[in-house]
Amino acid sequence: MSLAMTLRETLAKNLRMLRAKRGLSQERLALEAEIDRSYVSLLETKKYSASLDMIERLAVALGVEPLMLLTPERRRPGPKLLPQGGARKR
Repeated sequence: MSLAMTLRETLAKNLRMLRAKRGLSQERLALEAEIDRSYVSLLETKKYSASLDMIERLAVALGVEPLMLLTPERRRPGPKLLPQGGARKR
């Protein structure tokens, strides 16, 4: 494997980061996604990989698009620029 992170590593990192950013425990995320808490732990520690259906359930529980769980941070699009590169007109 190359120096780039594997998809499993990316999912683990993003899942942990998004869960923490929303102030959710593994148990609370598992409850919201209707899965076992130990499964969340196994995903975050890269011991398990997730199906597309599971990625979708986790994304819904986290309130993000599924792609956010699979996209390395450095490759995510930046913030959208406002028209004319400045503040909004009032």
